[in-house]
Order: sequence, then structure tokens, then C-alpha cells
Amino acid sequence: MNAGGRSAGRTRAVAAGTMAMLGPAFVASVAYVDPGNVAANLSAGATYGYTLVWVLMTASLMAMVIQYQSAKLGLVTGQTLPQAMADRFARRGNPKALTFAYGLQAFVIAIATDLAEVVGGALGLNLLFGLPLWAGSILVGTIAIVLLWFLRRRSERVFEAGIGALLLVVALGFIGALFFRPPDWGPTLAGLVPSVPPSEAWTLIAAMLGATVMPHAIYLHSALAIDRHRPDGELTSPIRRLLKIQRLDVALALLFSGSVNIAMLLLGAVALQGHGGDTIQAAHATFGAELGPVAAAIFGIGLVASGIGSAVVGTHAGSRILKDLHVWQVSPTLRRLITIAPAVLLLLTGVSATEVLIWSQVVLSFGVALAAAPLAVVTADRKLMGEHADRRWQQVLNWVVVGLIVCLNVIVLWVGFTG
Repeated sequence: MNAGGRSAGRTRAVAAGTMAMLGPAFVASVAYVDPGNVAANLSAGATYGYTLVWVLMTASLMAMVIQYQSAKLGLVTGQTLPQAMADRFARRGNPKALTFAYGLQAFVIAIATDLAEVVGGALGLNLLFGLPLWAGSILVGTIAIVLLWFLRRRSERVFEAGIGALLLVVALGFIGALFFRPPDWGPTLAGLVPSVPPSEAWTLIAAMLGATVMPHAIYLHSALAIDRHRPDGELTSPIRRLLKIQRLDVALALLFSGSVNIAMLLLGAVALQGHGGDTIQAAHATFGAELGPVAAAIFGIGLVASGIGSAVVGTHAGSRILKDLHVWQVSPTLRRLITIAPAVLLLLTGVSATEVLIWSQVVLSFGVALAAAPLAVVTADRKLMGEHADRRWQQVLNWVVVGLIVCLNVIVLWVGFTG
């Protein structure tokens, strides 16, 4: 073989080796295309057309920063974010109370996340098969428990592959639907330019942020990186190579999930504007009437896959949060039962499932800062991170992201109180 052929062979081998090490970020990114995203993004497109595309682009860029920091924490220290926070609380007065309070808010946020996932999956089953929403919520919860148990019994690679397959189905469901009604690319590109939205849009923007930057995914990503690249406490490759691979992993995964989110908004803009179709049920009916039954079925399958995939990840995240904080232990099965109960009760009352989805994401937007701010603190700690502690520009970037999130929360509260 000549020198050129050997060089090409080595390049392909390096590329294949790098691709084989991707995965944790794609598992975390499933949380970024859950049914809450569907509800918020479709409503944004149906109500405001293309003008809020910039919100999703900004949220995806913020998510890239935060998720990489979480992965870096796990790789460098071998600790998850909850473990790192528990250690910090242990050095302060009344550590049990601090740890309990922090664990409680993280658990509440995880339940709000699961609520959206269970309700969204139930909606998909209802649209496809006519299954009652309350029965669908029980079925989605049960499937999530069984699927998580089955995948985790195998290996991290099998777990990642299974979740990745669900992510692909979600992408095909929403990006594929655009082939039936392509968007207007001129307004789409114009929507990338930030603009000042009307006051009534801020709650929806908060829902879009809470659906895109998911608190439980921030907590979980450090654990996923550890499980994959430090399975026995020892790094599988040199730390610098792993960090470089994590940057690629995060960039690719969130570029992919961000594209799916934008596709959801574009679907709302091209198919729902002027039809009063800002609910998922109305969206499905509109797709069926205007784009045909195949498009409606693709939409429904994407919604079911979104609910099941994100429910699996949410179950794993919630259980890992409680385990790593050493506050109290709750099995995935019991935690899923705790989650199913409010979903079933809400659906039995006849409340709008889309409203449940959107407001659950608003709640989540307030939990983002409670995950991102502690993450910025620990990754800047040189005693913990050593030479891999955040540099000054990274610290500034982290706190700018946290500041933007807090500002959005303040605006939502202000608009809510002043009307």
C-alpha cells in the first residue's frame, strides 16, 4: 500500500474510533425533543409564525455550553453534578438540610419533566389509536420502566443505541412532516434575527427555553459521561482526547435536536397559522386534513417516540439525582408511579393536555438556573477541577448564560403579575 493509502486508512480508523466514542450527549439530547417541546414549538409557530426561530437557536447554543460543562465535570472528577454539590454542602453548616432542599427541588423538577413526557406520549397514543389519555399515560409510564430496565441490563453502548433509535424516530416524525409542506425559507432566515416579542409571548418563550434546556439533562449528562468513559473509575482514554470528543458529541447531538425543534416550530408556522390549531390535537387534525393521513401518522409516531424516549431518560435522571445526593433512595419503579399519578389525575379532570405540557415547561425554565448556576460554580473550582478548571472567558460565558436564564424568569414573573 502506498503512503497515501496508509494515510487515508489511518484517517478513517481515527474517524471511526472517534465516532464510536460518541453517545452520552445524544442520550441527554432526547430530553430536548420531548412532548413539551412539541407543544411549545407548535404553539410558537401557530401564534407567531417564524418570528421566534431565534429563541430556539439561542436556547440550543446555551444548551451546548451547559451540557459540555456537565460532561467535563464527570470526566475530570468522576463525580456527577449532584455528588459535587453534596460534597460542597458537607463542608457547610447544616449540610443535611441544604442537601435535602437541593435534592427536593431537583426531584420536583424531574417530576415536572416526567409529567410532560407521560402526557405527551399518552396524547400520541390517543391520536394514533384512540386510547383514552389516562390509559395512555399509564402505558407510557410502564413502557418507560421496562425499556429502561431492559437497556440498562445490557451495556452503555446498547442503552445509547436504543435511545438513539428513538431520537431518530422523533426526528423523522417532525422533520419528515415538513416534506409535505415545506416552509418559506426567507422568513425562516429572518426569524434567526432576535426581535422584541409582544409581552404575551414571554410565557411561551419561557416554555420554549424550559423545553430546550432541560434541568434533568444537565444533572444527568455528567453521569452519562462517567458511565461511558469512566466505567470502573479509570478513564478509557487520555482526558484531553475525551474532552475533545465530548465537545464534538455535544455539538452534533444538540445541532441535531435543535434542528428537530426548529422543524416543530416551522410545522406550526406553515400548517397551523390561521387555523386556530395551537393544540397538539388540532395540529394532528390539521395535518390530516391538509397534508394527508400519512403526514398525520408520521406526526403521531414522532410524538409517541418523543414521549417514550424522554420518559426513559427522565426516569434514569430522577433516580440518579436522588442516589447521588444521598438524601433518600427511590427506585425507578416507585418514582415512575409517583410521576404517573399526577398525570393520570390531570388527564381525568379534562384539562387541556397541551396546556399541561406548556406550563410544565414554564416550571422547568425556573429550574434551569438552579442546575446551571451550581454547575458554573463547581467547574470553576480549581481545587476540584485542577488544570481543567474553567478559564476566565469560560466563567464569563457560563455566567452570561445563567444571567440570561434568570432575566427571562424575572420577565415572566413581571408579566404574570402586571398582566
